[in-house]
Amino acid sequence: MEKVLYVLWRDPTTPLDAWAQRLRTDLGPALRASGAHGVQVNVADEAVAPASAMRIVTTDPQMEAVVGVWVDTVVADRRQPLDDLVATASSRFVAYLVAESQPLPNTEHPPRPGERTAGYAQVAFLHRPAALSAEEWLDVWQNGHTPVAIDTQSTFQYVQNEVIRALTPGAPPWGGIVEECFPAEAMGDLHVFFDAVGDDDRLLANMTAMGESTGRFLETDQLDVVPTSQYVIGPPFPASR
Repeated sequence: MEKVLYVLWRDPTTPLDAWAQRLRTDLGPALRASGAHGVQVNVADEAVAPASAMRIVTTDPQMEAVVGVWVDTVVADRRQPLDDLVATASSRFVAYLVAESQPLPNTEHPPRPGERTAGYAQVAFLHRPAALSAEEWLDVWQNGHTPVAIDTQSTFQYVQNEVIRALTPGAPPWGGIVEECFPAEAMGDLHVFFDAVGDDDRLLANMTAMGESTGRFLETDQLDVVPTSQYVIGPPFPASR
């Protein structure tokens, strides 16, 4: 099974909540009906408005949704019906084949199909610095950074999507796409976000450790971070989702 991440842009004339609902209630089920084994919609809807300060914008205009689709194959003619559905639901989209790793599966707040997952999901789009080879970058990200990210933040799900290749023309050259789920309170409270409630010293230590770790493998001036709501329309692996 292969995982495709579709990154979507909204037509600015379409209200955000109407678009978000269309992705959840129309696009998601249509992708399942067209052969996808699993579908997850992440969209920057009004429920995550309190996390606006967490947003980091490099891409302009910035994407507002990511749709994960699990399929048997990404061969173009087999994938075309899914691409067509995504095209009708967005003003623009790009697609990537990714290798998914879940260092921290969501066992704390298991999602219910079609419903909003607890908390909020932060989606980050990562560029690989030119000074690092692909192998070096992946080693630092997955083997060096992973424990730091989990230990210094209040995440209850951490998913690393290594971009294997772009599937559509004009796709930005991201090296990885990260999905992290946080408690709802983290949207407006750095102490919660950095797992340091009531402890200023721990907050500073965790922020410092996180900054030093990301600085080893990220082009921070090319980083996009989008707060989203997560909706698992249909899990590909029911036992772990």
